[in-house]
Amino acid sequence: MEKLWLGSYPKDVPEAINPEQFNSLVSLLEESVAKFGDRAAFVNMGQSLTYRRLDELSRAFAAYLQQDLGLKQGDRVALMMPNLLQYPVALFGVLRAGMVVVNVNPLYTARELKHQLNDSGAEAIVIVSNFAHTLEQVVDDTPVKHVILTSLGDQLSLPKRTLVNFVVKHIKKMVPKYHLPHARSMRSALAKGRHLQYVRPKVQSQDLAFLQYTGGTTGVAKGAMLTHRNLVANLEQLCGFIGPLLNEGEETVVTALPLYHIFALTANCLLFMKLGGTNLLITNPRDMPQFVKTLNSQPFTAITGVNTLFNGLLNTDGFDQVDFSGLKVSLGGGMAVQRAVAERWQALTGTRLLEGYGLTECSPVASVAPYTATGYDGTIGLPLPSTDIRLVDEEGMEVPLGERGELQVRGPQVMKGYWQRPEASAEVLKDDWLATGDIAVCDERGYFTIVDRKKDMILVSGFNVFPNEIEDVVAMHDKVEEVAAVGVPNDVSGEVVKIFVVRKDSRLSEDALMDHCRKHLTGYKVPKLIEFRDELPKTNVGKILRRALREEQAA
Repeated sequence: MEKLWLGSYPKDVPEAINPEQFNSLVSLLEESVAKFGDRAAFVNMGQSLTYRRLDELSRAFAAYLQQDLGLKQGDRVALMMPNLLQYPVALFGVLRAGMVVVNVNPLYTARELKHQLNDSGAEAIVIVSNFAHTLEQVVDDTPVKHVILTSLGDQLSLPKRTLVNFVVKHIKKMVPKYHLPHARSMRSALAKGRHLQYVRPKVQSQDLAFLQYTGGTTGVAKGAMLTHRNLVANLEQLCGFIGPLLNEGEETVVTALPLYHIFALTANCLLFMKLGGTNLLITNPRDMPQFVKTLNSQPFTAITGVNTLFNGLLNTDGFDQVDFSGLKVSLGGGMAVQRAVAERWQALTGTRLLEGYGLTECSPVASVAPYTATGYDGTIGLPLPSTDIRLVDEEGMEVPLGERGELQVRGPQVMKGYWQRPEASAEVLKDDWLATGDIAVCDERGYFTIVDRKKDMILVSGFNVFPNEIEDVVAMHDKVEEVAAVGVPNDVSGEVVKIFVVRKDSRLSEDALMDHCRKHLTGYKVPKLIEFRDELPKTNVGKILRRALREEQAA
């Protein structure tokens, strides 16, 4: 495909970037420490962690891993915690030791945790005590030799640390009993590491930085092998594409998505570290009133999220009183941003909600709406610098402009492959092209629009129905808060469309919603079944799980 998108680039956006700008994320961190030492790198629960302090603590943690635990370069270390100051300390400590970070969702069940620890071969894990009872159930059946425990308030000042940890454990009862007799505390590990020698390893750009497990929304979670070069490239691409909006050493990004998720890891943690920015860490974004209270107390210039997060904020009392005067960038990803949400967001904040597209295997970003965009257009924008995108049919041939095809990506941010899964790697990586499984169209300007995932497509009497289109229409109704569309078996048409709806107003009836759909959808696309629910199943970052709803219907 001709690179039509280059003609739509803003004038100050480069066509290509240098993925060798840094030989590793370690070098990138060291440069940021040197340039922005006294600036706050991370803020959480009112406590700041400067770049210089992050340097000291992560160096101590790296020395502890190397000298006390005896781990070697290339060994895997699992991190299982929400957004806390301990996360970047552990993250950069592992990377500085030349080891590989294995991010783990703290809400995993014992079965899911066991799978990931065994699959990755992690020899050590850093875990918040709230989830230690889950680890206790499986740790003896995994390769884990070293358990490092931390409590929620451990990086706060002494009085606040004592109070937070006491309330969490004894008042709110958020720490179930556990028995891990050989575990060590992260605070003692850091204290010991300060007196140990740190040996800076020779980290090469092609060395693994992360085993980042896919969300599992379309099957078994697999570990995407992301190299230092992959991540450095994606950071350079994002800087080139949206960087003109941002000033080094001046930005604060709201980080409500968990840092263990690839979106926040790259677009928040690493990108704003490179820019000398501050990450405002939100530990529990599901507590929307407290989230809004935090936003009222801290000026911010950027925010990232998924559609459900933005929608949740818009529907929380007090959010309309937040000061948005400094907001420059609102970036949505992880799932399709709905028109109703994007337009409400822009009307309230005065900032366009830029939709991006990516996946774990792309570190994760492949395309983003240009920063010069003025309003919602339903596209995923343009491929990033040094990124190629093509659309192919079932035979692997490129489709004509304007026709649907599977979206494939090629660029320096594309993963090395899946960890210890050569067959799965070969299925999605062909001649440097990553097959995403997403169906898209491209217009004459080079803008791409995701139609849907292959497996989510609904077949009604031989016609393809794409759930995103149905959901966008339903979400336009002012009494709808959330919606998911799936196909369910039907004797006559093969499948019919069923929607699951969370109401904003309990007076919304099936008939009224059906009338609304008939106004905006062709007959075969109109949902035949409507089910109202109090909530929808979601991933850890708030992405609605259509798969879970389909399996429920099948059962």
